[in-house]
Amino acid sequence: MIRIITIEREYGSGAAQIAKKVAAALGWKLWDQLLTQEIARLAHCEPSAVEKREERQDPLYYRLLKSFVLGSYEGSPGEPVEALDADGIVRISERVVEDAAASGNCVIVGRGSQHFLRSRDDTLRFFLYASREEKISRLISEGNGERDAERLVDTVDRERAAFIKEYFHAEWPNRSLYHAMINTSSGDETVIQAILSFLQHSEPHLEGSRRRTL
Repeated sequence: MIRIITIEREYGSGAAQIAKKVAAALGWKLWDQLLTQEIARLAHCEPSAVEKREERQDPLYYRLLKSFVLGSYEGSPGEPVEALDADGIVRISERVVEDAAASGNCVIVGRGSQHFLRSRDDTLRFFLYASREEKISRLISEGNGERDAERLVDTVDRERAAFIKEYFHAEWPNRSLYHAMINTSSGDETVIQAILSFLQHSEPHLEGSRRRTL
């Protein structure tokens, strides 16, 4: 039985609202901003600090600083570095995602969940995308300026791709990982119904290779 849906997405594709509506339709728990809040709680920091580093590599200067601190003669062997970095967020994210999956009946958005849960037979993995023009238009409709919308569309996914390459050694999106890849340009309600229909007709033991592109 399918108990978990993961939704990976291109920035500006509308995945947050789609995931929210899918969760509501199923009566399942939504792990999106709640993931960020739980990661922040476990990291003893503000959610805004986590948001700045989620699904991103650390900047080069930060990685160099971290390497210096880890190699410092002043530090005790095995003593953790008290810093909120991408490595720490990935470790905590994996724990939070796996705890959410263990509870079941949930929709999980991004944060590497498609990779953390790839071996589970009770999980459906979706990837949502759209054309650059559609994504920019959606972001503008949500209150972003045109220039900011263009910048976000052009940079956020590049950072996500680098993050996936660094921590999961895979290309982004790794097409063989998903059960379906859906173009949200068809409209949110169409996408939601496609996901719900896919869930309804899924067999208990779907394999990642049984992917289709809609």
